[in-house]
Amino acid sequence: MRVYLGLAAKGRDIPPQVLASAREAIESAFPVPAEVIRSGEWHGAGVSLFGWSNEPDDSRLPGLLHPDGGRIVGVNGHLADPADVSRLPDDSVGGAFSAWIARDGELTASTAINRVCPVFYAETPDLHVIGSRALLVHLVAQQVDRIDYDVLALQTMVRQGFFLSDETPYKGVSALRPATTIAIRGGSRTISETPLPEAGPAPDAPRLKRAAIGELAEALLATVEPLRNASEPVNLALTGGRDTRILAALLHAAKVPFRVTTNGLDTHPDVILARRIAAALKVEHTVIAPPQTAAKDAVLVEHPLERAWETLRTCEGMTSAYESIVGYLPYSGKPTMSGQSGETLRAGSLNLLQTDLSDKALLRRITTTFVKDEKLFTAEANEHARELARPWQARRNRLEALDHIYIWYKVGRWQASARAGSLRRGDPVRPFLDNRVARAALSLDQGWRLSEEVIYTLILRFAPQLRDVPIEGKPWRFTDGLKKRWPWSHVPPPSMPTQKTGGGWSWRTSPGPDLTAVLREQVLGGLDALAPIVDPDEVRALFADPVVKKPGTAWHLYTVSTMLTGLYPGKQPEGLERITVSRPDPGR
Repeated sequence: MRVYLGLAAKGRDIPPQVLASAREAIESAFPVPAEVIRSGEWHGAGVSLFGWSNEPDDSRLPGLLHPDGGRIVGVNGHLADPADVSRLPDDSVGGAFSAWIARDGELTASTAINRVCPVFYAETPDLHVIGSRALLVHLVAQQVDRIDYDVLALQTMVRQGFFLSDETPYKGVSALRPATTIAIRGGSRTISETPLPEAGPAPDAPRLKRAAIGELAEALLATVEPLRNASEPVNLALTGGRDTRILAALLHAAKVPFRVTTNGLDTHPDVILARRIAAALKVEHTVIAPPQTAAKDAVLVEHPLERAWETLRTCEGMTSAYESIVGYLPYSGKPTMSGQSGETLRAGSLNLLQTDLSDKALLRRITTTFVKDEKLFTAEANEHARELARPWQARRNRLEALDHIYIWYKVGRWQASARAGSLRRGDPVRPFLDNRVARAALSLDQGWRLSEEVIYTLILRFAPQLRDVPIEGKPWRFTDGLKKRWPWSHVPPPSMPTQKTGGGWSWRTSPGPDLTAVLREQVLGGLDALAPIVDPDEVRALFADPVVKKPGTAWHLYTVSTMLTGLYPGKQPEGLERITVSRPDPGR
């Protein structure tokens, strides 16, 4: 994981105390042990660029602060081709990254199309501050030694558990939009944005369909091209679903050495189908069986305060402690891959949630995404949420609006924040997050992508030997009513139903009375801090029952409450007892 901070003075020089503040603040803002942090600095006329990393050496290219023809370039994330560092900033460069460029008197930072590697910025009377960690930007920009929270902005955290805006928890700190460059020259700031691609109409002939998918196929192949020379085979986590299947087909087509791993019992559809895929592609397949333990009617879980502290530390108050964040492990350069963000190829998760595609239903989805649970919130918080929703409600193409909301916020804010946990462990290739892949996908008609014909065609294009391997879960959407018309025509085989295991309960979603009591005590005890955004009576009603009925909302409130009452930055909680959570029905 890399962290960047750029400073640009509005006057002649950056004050030495600001530079010292940046060096001191990194230990609070970088969620790894202080002893593994490596650093670099560049200082020019009125501009400074800092870089920090927990990578053990300088082998990953480009380097942390890369000299490039009279400028210094930093790359947060990865480039599909490290040689493209000289082209930055450029919308056509492949990879999942943000770019940081400094030279005398000039500082720029830019996001890729899904801003999954974020850029945050703030301004003081004397200084422009730009960084890849929002808390770091805030700590350096603050004139006094305290954190000022933007409480109204946190209404979206309570509703959804992440940000549906360009706001952050920190007053004065904003997230840069997708495909956007912020530049400071001569002390003045400009922000330039490239709109997301407008999708063309769905092709109506096989030849036109193949041509339209061609650009997306080439972009996907380019993402894995560098892996041909990896020191060991790529490890792909493979299931019976759609998104990892296309990655297996992609690696096969690109002739990249890989092996696959599946978690589950031999009787589970994931294992059955992954075994068939591995056999068809002639790759090594490892099955990791879940530990077989005696049936229990209760589990002991970590205290929520410990969980909240680690989530706040890792995700900077932009992801709820309801989410399970990948824990810290030492950085590893081993090549790994998963199907994260495969919904980009299928018109985004918000569209995939829809069964009713009428204009009225899609508009309702847009509205409820932003203005969920109105009754719980204050009038000011609800009006703020409606303001955020209005530009998206005004879009006439509802499928496109939901597609772009997914890119802007589900990927660009939720995943960008949550994936910080896993990035501490390494920088894996994520083809679906690639700048060129996302751009090519968004250029294809949303309805066509939503039908899943695009992703199915890609699978057969990369690995035609998978044509008779069923999919797990619901059938391919485009096959509804599809029948074999000629002996040589192809219809996908019926899907394999998802296996019901009889388990499925989670202590997060079924918290039980003891855990509910802990969440209740924190939230109700800190109602004064939450008062600008929530109705105290409605919050009390939420926790009125022995077991809270909306655990997700309870966790979101708990996360925001602990942040506003000073849990982090601060010392990690110690000596907290674990909490007993009982199954709602031990016999089920």
